[in-house]
Amino acid sequence: MSSNRTRRPAWRDDRVWQAGFLVGSALGAAATVLGRRAERVARQGLVDWPAAERFAVQRLKSAPGALTPEELRASEPAYAEAMERIVPRLSQALGTELPGVVERSAVVDRAGWVHANVATFASLIGQLERELLDQVVPTGGGLAKATMALANRWVTTRQLGFLLGFMGSKVLGQYDLALLTAESKPGKLLFVEENIRQTAAILDVPLDPFRTWIALHETTHAFEFEAHPWLRPYLAERLERQLSLFGREARGLGREALRGLGRAIRGDSDGAEHWIERVMSDEQRRLFRETQAVMSLLEGFSDYIMDEVGRDLVPDVERISARFHERRNARRSPFERAVMRLTGMDVKLEQYRKGEAFVAAIAAAGGPAALNRLWAGPEMMPLHGEIDEPARWLARTASAAPS
Repeated sequence: MSSNRTRRPAWRDDRVWQAGFLVGSALGAAATVLGRRAERVARQGLVDWPAAERFAVQRLKSAPGALTPEELRASEPAYAEAMERIVPRLSQALGTELPGVVERSAVVDRAGWVHANVATFASLIGQLERELLDQVVPTGGGLAKATMALANRWVTTRQLGFLLGFMGSKVLGQYDLALLTAESKPGKLLFVEENIRQTAAILDVPLDPFRTWIALHETTHAFEFEAHPWLRPYLAERLERQLSLFGREARGLGREALRGLGRAIRGDSDGAEHWIERVMSDEQRRLFRETQAVMSLLEGFSDYIMDEVGRDLVPDVERISARFHERRNARRSPFERAVMRLTGMDVKLEQYRKGEAFVAAIAAAGGPAALNRLWAGPEMMPLHGEIDEPARWLARTASAAPS
């Protein structure tokens, strides 16, 4: 009896071990299958763009001044009438025709702006995805790495959704141009009517003249790109090179990027360079500064033209411009300042300020001939330091001026 009792536990132990091996093998196989599936999902992209768009649109629902589709359609004739007046006057002032730009405009709500820009953001991130996915989700990396990548994707999706929502509540108008696509079709003008109405009310300026003033700014952007076919590939090449370098060098960013983010949140700055520049290589920094100089010119030129040409088109343009610039330069809440530093939107505000001062100085010193020289070709684009010192640009390009 006792010997039988001693054998049963051993028999049971054998069965337990066998069952353990079977369960372990099954779990291992399941983990392998799950890991491969998770890896496939994770390698579909760094961002779930439909989810990012939904997240942004949901956040924008709480923004004041929402309009119905009927109200948006009712505002379209006002923009059509403004564009019919703007295009001939702008063509005359700039010495070039802008055919078709009137027909390539649309009035959108904030959600419509987000929808139009998701493709642009996806194109930019798409330039990085192959390099970054190979680093984040290496082939055969297993369930742990794939799970971490999916968690990062969840976070990144919401971060970009937040950014799209934040920008969607601020943007008034846009010349929507896909820089990084092979197609060379011209862009489209978008007017974010909800934000335009809200801003006109805050500034206490009449709505229709304010619409015309904003439309003049965006139509000038159309002139910059459509009248100068070299500009789009010039910018695209620099952006593609910068993104390619970023993707290849992303492994070493971690600790320095976190330090930069911390400084940005605190508002620490030595004034010499933006925190974004501090995490760049020398080549990236050179391309970034070169691109920023061009963007300062684009924004500054449009700001200059909207005031100069606006004198003949926009009633009380001086008051509208003064109030708008006062609000643009007003002190923001700590939260807004932190978001703008983190996203680099503070750089864009600096582009407006420096660019307009640069263009105004060029016009004062050299008149229309100097303004035309700005667009003569890539070699005429201002260099990084020249935006702050217009006299350097005038001296460098003087030999290109017709005698």
